[in-house]
Amino acid sequence: MRTLVDLNADAGESFGRWQLGDDERLIPLVTSVNVACGWHAGDPATMRRSVQLAADGDTAVGAHPGFPDLAGFGRRALAMSPREAADACLYQFGALRAVADSLGVPVRHVKPHGALYGLTLRDPDAAEAVADAVQSADPEVRVVLLAGPTADRVAERGYRVVREAFADLDYDDNGHIIIEPNPQAKDPEVCADQVMSVLRGSVTSVNGTAVPVDADTICLHGDRPNAVEVAKAILDRFATEGVRRAPMVEVAGQRA
Repeated sequence: MRTLVDLNADAGESFGRWQLGDDERLIPLVTSVNVACGWHAGDPATMRRSVQLAADGDTAVGAHPGFPDLAGFGRRALAMSPREAADACLYQFGALRAVADSLGVPVRHVKPHGALYGLTLRDPDAAEAVADAVQSADPEVRVVLLAGPTADRVAERGYRVVREAFADLDYDDNGHIIIEPNPQAKDPEVCADQVMSVLRGSVTSVNGTAVPVDADTICLHGDRPNAVEVAKAILDRFATEGVRRAPMVEVAGQRA
């Protein structure tokens, strides 16, 4: 069983006066945070606040670029070529990095959001284009992709990849996540069970199929109503099972 892993959360997804998630309580519980960059959620003030919360909680910061779809929260598919997807990620990464630079906080990774994440899963050329664009801007930044064939291919091409699994999403028989347009509360213990399964090397699909998974980081969603409770259940399980947490860049860097 893997005993070193990163726990990450999508956060910073409020917009103006509309508040989503409990970032004050959630961000200190995770080792890495993916901050929305304004296209699917977030705004400059929210971005600054999220980065400051991460700095205060000693949580590593990453950019969470999405499709330009505030109304659909970036979870509706849009048509983008690999070049367009790469430029979208680069643009949003740059915006967050400017905010983080002003606070003296490094941006360690880039993780596409929602349907843009799904595009990198379905189109390996898009995933590689995103990695190339981001790492052309900063060779030290890692790109987060779903653990599996696409992440392996991009890593084999020489890009710095973090392989991700999910605590609070279901999987199909192909090892693809099933995205929820509007996440509802989930049983924290069921999520913790899935995390421990991932650490043992597999997840069970919605049809009962065991799907192999080799992940450096495990995500939970900040817009889930009981995200804090889910995080606490996972941390309790880590303590019981002797699992140590570290930021995803550190965990991924230990791969041969």
